Amino acid sequence: MAVTPSEYKRQFLASEDAVTAREQLESMLKDPKYHTASFYTPTLDENMSFVDKHLMYLSEHPKLNFVEYLSNLRLKTKFRG
Repeated sequence: MAVTPSEYKRQFLASEDAVTAREQLESMLKDPKYHTASFYTPTLDENMSFVDKHLMYLSEHPKLNFVEYLSNLRLKTKFRG
């Protein structure tokens, strides 16, 4: 039986992978070497934090390898100068 998207989301957010991802995202948030601004989301009519935005994305894409995703995110958000 296939896992529904909402079931996968719940399972991912309760998993050790999500805990690890949150810790890594929060460390990026605290590090001034990364651009981690919050994002405006019209569906919520408010700003979504950097951590919440990326955890939400990971929870909605079951085939995504979160380790590779975070590695690419570090490369994309790192200030160069």
